[in-house]
Amino acid sequence: MFQLFHIEINSQQSLQSQLRMQMIDAINSGAIPLNIKLPSSRQLAKQLKLSRNTVVLVYQSLLSDSYLISKERSGMYVNPEIGAALGDRPKPAKALKTNFKNKFVGQAQVTSDTSSPDNWHQFKYPFIDGRFDESLFPTKQWQQACNLANGQKGRKHWFSETSDDDPQLVEQIKTQILPRRGIFADADEILITMGSQQSLQLICELLIHPGSRVGFEEPGFVEMRRLFERKGANIHYQNLDEEGILVDSELAENELVYVTPSHQTPTAITMSMQRRQQLLAQAEQFDQLIIEDDFEFESNFLGAPHPSLRSLDQHNRVIYCSCLSKVLSSGLQLGFIVAAKEIIDELRRLRQMLSRHPSRFSQRAISHFIELGHYQSFMLKTHKIFYERWLTLREALNIYLPAAIHTAPIEGGTAFWVMGPEQLDGEYLRAEAAKLGILIEPVKRYFAKNEYPSNCFRLGVAAINQQDIQAGVALLAKLIGDLSDSKSISQAKGVLLNNASLKNYLEGAVVECQMVYGIPCQIEFKSDGTLIGHTYGKGNENESDVGRWWIKDNKLYRRWQLWSYGETGRFYVVADNHSLSWFDENHRFVRDLIKLPGPNQPLSTGIKINSKLVLVD
Repeated sequence: MFQLFHIEINSQQSLQSQLRMQMIDAINSGAIPLNIKLPSSRQLAKQLKLSRNTVVLVYQSLLSDSYLISKERSGMYVNPEIGAALGDRPKPAKALKTNFKNKFVGQAQVTSDTSSPDNWHQFKYPFIDGRFDESLFPTKQWQQACNLANGQKGRKHWFSETSDDDPQLVEQIKTQILPRRGIFADADEILITMGSQQSLQLICELLIHPGSRVGFEEPGFVEMRRLFERKGANIHYQNLDEEGILVDSELAENELVYVTPSHQTPTAITMSMQRRQQLLAQAEQFDQLIIEDDFEFESNFLGAPHPSLRSLDQHNRVIYCSCLSKVLSSGLQLGFIVAAKEIIDELRRLRQMLSRHPSRFSQRAISHFIELGHYQSFMLKTHKIFYERWLTLREALNIYLPAAIHTAPIEGGTAFWVMGPEQLDGEYLRAEAAKLGILIEPVKRYFAKNEYPSNCFRLGVAAINQQDIQAGVALLAKLIGDLSDSKSISQAKGVLLNNASLKNYLEGAVVECQMVYGIPCQIEFKSDGTLIGHTYGKGNENESDVGRWWIKDNKLYRRWQLWSYGETGRFYVVADNHSLSWFDENHRFVRDLIKLPGPNQPLSTGIKINSKLVLVD
C-alpha cells in the first residue's frame, strides 16, 4: 500500500495536501480495498518519511469527511458507504470503432495556426499577445476580496435563485468602470457575462441568422469571425486604413457591423474620431446595429483614449462589449455588455437558457475588488508596466530593424503589427525564430481571404519580461537579416565618405529620417560635436534627446543620452547628393536619411513619390 503514495518534498502543494489527494484517489479508484486495514499513522509516517503529525491530520480530515471510519481496537478502514456509492468497477469493454463525425452538426472549426504554443512560458523571448506571466496577478488583493465575498453576508447572495446579476457588481461597473469610457448607463442596460467570448456568443445567438449581412474588419478577430460563420452569416470583409475600418457604400449594405475601435485586432490601429462619427451616422441612416468590442480600451499610451462608440451613440445603435483588465479576465473570465434595455432583457433570457449566470461568488468578489480600490491601483500598475514594455519594444525595433520593417502608427495596445521585407516569409521566420527561443505571432489566421501579406507578423509585450525585449529584438533582427536580401554597401549608389568628407558633409548639417512607426525625426550635427534630435509626432509622441558625434576610421560614431539605449553606434556613410545611407560595421544597410538644404528645413519642402520623400533643390 505504501507504494500508492509518492510525496514530493519540493512541490508547491503542502505535504498534507499531497497525501490527502493521493489517498482520496486511491479510495475512489478501489486501490484500497474496503476490508483492508490502513497502516497506523506511525507506520505510514515512517515509510513516507513524513512527520507523524502530518499523517494524523490527514487521517482526521478523511474521518471528518466520511472517507474513512475508525473501528474500535482495530484501526482505520475505508467507509463502506463510500464503496457502495462507487459501486462495482468492471473492466471496460474494448471500445468498438464508431464514426461520430457524421453526427456532429455543430462541429467547431479548428486550426493548427495558433497564436502561441501551450509551453510558451518555456521560451526566453515570448513576443506574444494575450498571455500573461502570473507575477502580474494581484494575488494578495484578490484574496482579500474573496475573503469578504466568503463572509456570512456574502454567502447569502450565492444561493439567490434569480437570474439577475449581483447588484453590487453592476453598481461598481456602472459607477467606476463605464464612466472611464464616457458611458453612463442604467442598471437594466448592463449584463454580466463569463468573459468577452460569452458576450459575443450571446449577441450572435440573438441577432444572427443564416444569411444575416455582417460587416467585419479584414484582418479581424478570429474567434468572432468563427461565431458568425457558425451561425451562417453572410460576412462582408471590409478593409482598413490608418483611421480604422473603411466606412463606405459597401459597408452600408450590412445589417450589423462588428468593430474593435480602441485598438483594432490585430493591427492595434485606433479608429479616428472622424471615422467613429461616420460609422455612427451610417448606422442611423441605414438602420444598422454596431457591435463595439472594447476589450483593450485601458492600454492607450499616447494621449487620452478616444470616447467609446457607445458614449457617442445618440440612437442606441451600439452594443458595447468589454471586460475587466485582460490580465484579470484571463483567469477570472468576467465580461459585460451595455446596450438598450430591450436588447439586455433578451440577452438575459438567452443567458439563463444556455448557461445560467456567472458565478455569484466571483461576481461578489470582483465587486469588492473594485470597491476597495484594488482595481484602479492594479490598472495603474499594469498600465505603467505595459507602457514601459511597449516603448522598449518600439525603441528596439527602431534601433535594430530601421530599414527592414515598418509598423502601423498606433497609440497603444499590447502588440505591434510588423511588416517585414517584401521577400520575407513570415511563417518560415516564425519557425526559425522559435528555434532561437523567440515566439512571434502569425498573422495568416486573422485573414478570412486566402490573400494575406506573408511578410507580416505580430510582436506582443504582455508575456515577455522587460529586461529581455532588447536582446530578443536584436536576435530577431539578425535572423531577419540572414533570411532577407539586405542591401550591402557594395550595392549603394553614391560616394563612401572618408574622415575628411564626413566632417565636411555633416558638420552643421540637419538630416531627416523616419522611425519604423511612421514618425519623422530630425537630427542636427553641431560643429562642436553635439547631437540634437527631435521627433515630430502627435501629443506626447514628441521626443527629444541630445548626444555626441565624432569621426574615426572613416566611420561616423554617435551616442545619444537616452535614444538607442545610450549605446555607441558606428556607421559607414554613403552620400548621393542629399540622400544618405548608413551601413553597419558588417557593411549591412541600416537606414536612409536625407540631408536638408538648410537648418530647420521643414518637411513640406519635399515631394512624395512612391511613398518615399525626395527633396528638390
